[in-house]
Amino acid sequence: MEHADVVVVGGGPAGAACAAAVRRSSPASSVLVLDRSDFPRDKVCGDGIAPEALDVLAGLGLDTAALTAGFPAVPRLRLSSPGGTTVERAMHRPAVVMPRAVLDGRLLDQVLGRGVRFRRHTVRRVTVRPTHVDVDGRFTAGVLVGADGAESVVRRALGLGVNAPDRLAVAIRGYAPELPGQDGVQVIATTPLRWPAYAWSFPLGDGRANVGYGELVAGGVTRAELVEGLHRLLPGVEPSGLRAHRLPLSTGRPRLPDGRVLLAGDAQSLINPLTGEGIFYAVLSGALAGAAAAHGSRAGAVHRRLLRRRLGAHLRASGTASRLSRWPAVMDAAVRAAAADQRVFDDVVALGLADGRLTARTLVGAARRLR
Repeated sequence: MEHADVVVVGGGPAGAACAAAVRRSSPASSVLVLDRSDFPRDKVCGDGIAPEALDVLAGLGLDTAALTAGFPAVPRLRLSSPGGTTVERAMHRPAVVMPRAVLDGRLLDQVLGRGVRFRRHTVRRVTVRPTHVDVDGRFTAGVLVGADGAESVVRRALGLGVNAPDRLAVAIRGYAPELPGQDGVQVIATTPLRWPAYAWSFPLGDGRANVGYGELVAGGVTRAELVEGLHRLLPGVEPSGLRAHRLPLSTGRPRLPDGRVLLAGDAQSLINPLTGEGIFYAVLSGALAGAAAAHGSRAGAVHRRLLRRRLGAHLRASGTASRLSRWPAVMDAAVRAAAADQRVFDDVVALGLADGRLTARTLVGAARRLR
């Protein structure tokens, strides 16, 4: 048996942030990361990193300049509404777009440099004991953190089911040449067909872009329909390496249990229901799980409280906005309001990519532009 004070299942951003947070708050604590893959490895994702996610990592003492080196900032966002209104503006702070193979590999390398151990291992069984957590009869932990993604084994071990179809999205992603005139611009195009659904093209800075298309599972979408939606919204794009993945939305997140087993990131259904963004939620929930881990048998209750304090108001706002946006006319009005007012644009970006709120300014602006 190999023991660690904290065992983290999953070495992606949520797991790496958790491990870094444990070592920062309690340098004497032993931390072990388990992942079924060696790093670097690819991960299906839009590859966009909000500056607020980098803020969380910097707060853990990680070198974000080294993390993003070679990938230029992307300062602008172009958003098209279902009815055809388009707004393009500079974001309050630029984002970064970089392949997850690079991001996750660099991030885990920094964390391992802080004394965190890593083992390649596919977790199959989690057993909670009064004094510890047993993993496959090979590892024991004072606290176990499941940061193992949308198909989380740890989540299933807690008896928590998958999201309902109307709280679960599916997307397909590949890489293609940038769109004409796209340098420095993230593009999101929505559609009234099979609504809510959208396509994206995020430039990597080397002439390529991460492109994809997603919609709710509740629509009964097939892979062929995902590919058709991508081509319809981004005509002329011929991506390579198309892969699909599921996105458990925050509107379907489970109540976290008390005790020694925590969840973070996708495993906790922390995906923005408006945009599908998950890296900010991943690093933030992972960091909070790392802080809670020091409380042993009370870690689950502490983690739940920390998340509620930090993200509760935002998650209520994004859930409300998601319900309102089920009507394409509301989305059209919000984009028209963002086109008319930079402050509304900034509010919309913060709500969709970080921890923003549904502001009165945005509600009033959209209400005035309903047709």
